[in-house]
Amino acid sequence: MKSICEHKLNANFGKCVTGFHMLNKCPIKEAIWEDVNSLIFSSCGIDIYSKSDGSHLPGMDIDSSFGRLSNKSVKYLKNKKNIDISSYRLTNTCSENVCGNPDEIIAEIKKRKNFDYYSIIAREETSENISYDWFIIPSNHEVFNPSSFTWSSITGKRGKNKGVQVGWETNEVNGCKMTITFSMSSQLWIHINVDMIREFIKASVTVKNQPKLNYIELSDLF
Repeated sequence: MKSICEHKLNANFGKCVTGFHMLNKCPIKEAIWEDVNSLIFSSCGIDIYSKSDGSHLPGMDIDSSFGRLSNKSVKYLKNKKNIDISSYRLTNTCSENVCGNPDEIIAEIKKRKNFDYYSIIAREETSENISYDWFIIPSNHEVFNPSSFTWSSITGKRGKNKGVQVGWETNEVNGCKMTITFSMSSQLWIHINVDMIREFIKASVTVKNQPKLNYIELSDLF
């Protein structure tokens, strides 16, 4: 990973997240995270070449002098032990009509990866606070490599899908796995044991989920 001032990155992450929640009660996710991530990078002297601006297109969201990023926002599961990441829709490779095979699926996932890092903001919410962790993880890390797993078909257990293939899943490796469900647009989901990526946490902050201003009050201040 390219050299970057860790202290400045951490400090500006905290400032951006705190500033956002001075106005907003909703958590930082999706397109908002892309904007916040870009602002943090800019404040640390990292040039932003382009952004997807919430287009929802698969793959790269931010192109910068630091590298190309895919932005993801997730909510911690099981007492901060796991996260689930939504990824590519693979209807052209596997679906209810044509189930495909593991070799085709693996090749398609690898072909679509056009970025260097996953930039993930993970949150844990309580009634009063939201705690955030920011991960910057190389996209070639083993938890994102479909070849790290053994793929097998998922068969329906009841109703009209009983005995029919309804998706794909992998074995579990170090608490991580991948799944594809045809009825969910054959979207790839990556299920990750946080212990496998904990070393990539770049910044953390906990904020009060109690905005101090609304947009009208902010406008009046200026």
